[in-house]
Amino acid sequence: MMLEEAVSAADCVALQLANDADRYAALGHHLRSTAFHNAVTVARGSSDHASSYLAYLIMARMGRLVTSLPMSLVTLYKAPLQAAGLLAVSVSQSGQSPDVVEPIHYFRAGGATTVALVNDIDSPLAHEAEWALPLRAGKEQSVAATKSFIASLTAGARLVAEWQQDDELKAGLAALPDALRRAAQTDWSAALEVLTPARNIMVVGRGISFPIALEAALKFKETSALQAEAFSGAEIKHGPMALIDEGYPLLIFATRGPAQAGLVALADEMRGRGARVLLAAPADVPSRDLELPVAACPDLDPIVAIAAFYVMAAHLSEARGLDPDKPRHLNKVTRTH
Repeated sequence: MMLEEAVSAADCVALQLANDADRYAALGHHLRSTAFHNAVTVARGSSDHASSYLAYLIMARMGRLVTSLPMSLVTLYKAPLQAAGLLAVSVSQSGQSPDVVEPIHYFRAGGATTVALVNDIDSPLAHEAEWALPLRAGKEQSVAATKSFIASLTAGARLVAEWQQDDELKAGLAALPDALRRAAQTDWSAALEVLTPARNIMVVGRGISFPIALEAALKFKETSALQAEAFSGAEIKHGPMALIDEGYPLLIFATRGPAQAGLVALADEMRGRGARVLLAAPADVPSRDLELPVAACPDLDPIVAIAAFYVMAAHLSEARGLDPDKPRHLNKVTRTH
């Protein structure tokens, strides 16, 4: 199911893009006409990684600072957070967990603009938010989120495209389903030789590619029982460098943009230290080990990159003798307070 759902993400995104245009446009108009100084995201797990991608777009394009909320500040510590003039965006597949629902209720009651990007539009989260926008990924059977994550990234990019009224980003989104179909056919079999016997791995990104490094590390843990940690390319030379020795595997996502050159150089340096590097980069990077598919504009590249990764991750789980649809000790919906 994980593989089937990952491959189906292109159709889910096409369905999302074909719906709710007026609602996104109205939200974009509201965001442009409201003086937000900052924003906060409310999410867990893969949805939090999607929120990190949205936060990067908002900060880079709209100039607003974005914070990922530690939900316990609301649910346990009852902190007197100031909500007036705040944009609060929650991302969720199920919309069920109390520690996601309660902060949105709190922020809306305090005067914030609240947005829920949620797959289950009849969920408690959708009912609490002022603006609830369906991901339209359909029911997800696999415990490991794939198509809902890709739909979450897409919804975040749609929100920013309408807020900014950026025609290039809008055109890139329109072309995204075809880019995702191509991504699902990308051959990453070279990664299986390195990762099937591996015990641990570092996943590296920077800037707009860091959220997908976080997501890839989570999926390695969930579906392949592989101890994986994600690091920014700017941080790996601090403490993490001490762990890298001969044969240590590194997966580096070098998507297009200002951070790419540094990540390619990092891959070269780590090879010199004996690491087993898997550099995922576009076709025009000669030193790549895995080819990264690209979207119509660079800010959408992480969406097609993670689609290629998911296909490989499903095959890797099986190669390691596991069932990617039944990760150990995990449930589809997690409710925390």
